[in-house]
Amino acid sequence: MRYTPKSELDQRTAKLQNMLKQQGIDGAIIVQNADLYYFTGTIQRSHLFIPAEGKPVLMVKKSFERAGEESALENIVKLDNLKEMTVLMKSYGYGPFDTIGFELDVLPANNYIRYQKLVESAGIVDVSQLIRTVRMVKSPYEIEILRDVAKFHYEVFSLIKDNIREGISELELTAMAAAFSRRKGHPGLMRVRGFNQDLACVHLLSGNNTFSSYFNGSLGGKGVSPAFAQGSSDKLIGRNEPVLVDYSFVLDGYMLDQTRVFCLGELPDHLAGAHTVAVDILEELKEIALPGVACGKLYDRAMQIAGESAFGKHFLGYPEPVAFVGHGIGIELDELPVIAHGFNIPLEEGMVVALEPKFVFPDGAVGVENTYLVTKDGLENLTVYDEDIIYI
Repeated sequence: MRYTPKSELDQRTAKLQNMLKQQGIDGAIIVQNADLYYFTGTIQRSHLFIPAEGKPVLMVKKSFERAGEESALENIVKLDNLKEMTVLMKSYGYGPFDTIGFELDVLPANNYIRYQKLVESAGIVDVSQLIRTVRMVKSPYEIEILRDVAKFHYEVFSLIKDNIREGISELELTAMAAAFSRRKGHPGLMRVRGFNQDLACVHLLSGNNTFSSYFNGSLGGKGVSPAFAQGSSDKLIGRNEPVLVDYSFVLDGYMLDQTRVFCLGELPDHLAGAHTVAVDILEELKEIALPGVACGKLYDRAMQIAGESAFGKHFLGYPEPVAFVGHGIGIELDELPVIAHGFNIPLEEGMVVALEPKFVFPDGAVGVENTYLVTKDGLENLTVYDEDIIYI
């Protein structure tokens, strides 16, 4: 178990403060758990105020004791009543404000209305993009954690290879991988910023369980009921069909994303051929993904290669493809940057991105996903496991 060091928190705060000053924003109040953890090292129920200049103040409702144990911030105070928040900030010399930022991409509307009353005449602005931009480039501390995560990924895919068999259900094999992960310290939860995007750590789909769903990914799966209508089902795994496993291990709040395809027997030519194209796409993207290259260029090249193949209409989902071929990852599954058309933010050393060219057919899904660290020389693969179809 790691506790985020103060030096790390200070660096993160300083980056956000620079952006706040550039935008003329007096400060930001952070309440969402992923962002709280990033800037404080704790997710106890609290409000973090980061001024454009000065030291942050963490105002804790519950649990104050745990927040003090887990966070290395200097100013950690009890906040029993939200109405006292502005008074408490004034006691530290902060306020009144002209503008104050909130995470408006995730903040419920009723909370927004309440905060607007509390900050009185101050204008509320959205700082979610600033926060996500700070989080987009990982520090050496974060990269060290992600390298540790990668070790568990290799173990889980090895476990699946050793236990997949004809007649086992998707749910049973998923449960084996999930139980193994929990024994290794996986919290059993994954953070996703997108609204209404529920996810399990093991997304295992076999054969014709390629149902499209509400989930914003290339394939959703049938799931166990309309109440949770995506993911593994009670379908039994058979021979000569793909078993696609999309997996994320979470360690100390951080995750990677990886997909591999297993098969008992042999795959039909169209599935095997499409998988080969997916691997080729990854190799091509690795060649061009250098610091300074716009993220949209990677997507456009992937679409070009897929379109020139015999399987273009099945790329990134069928019959409803998604509009991205990759995404940033870290504390949340769907971080910046987005590898999509028109997303012109350039790759930068220290970014961590998952690239996932996949093809979906009525009788199965194939493809590969790796998570890469952007270095000065290009992409370093953190998720090393056989990228070819793993025949059993």
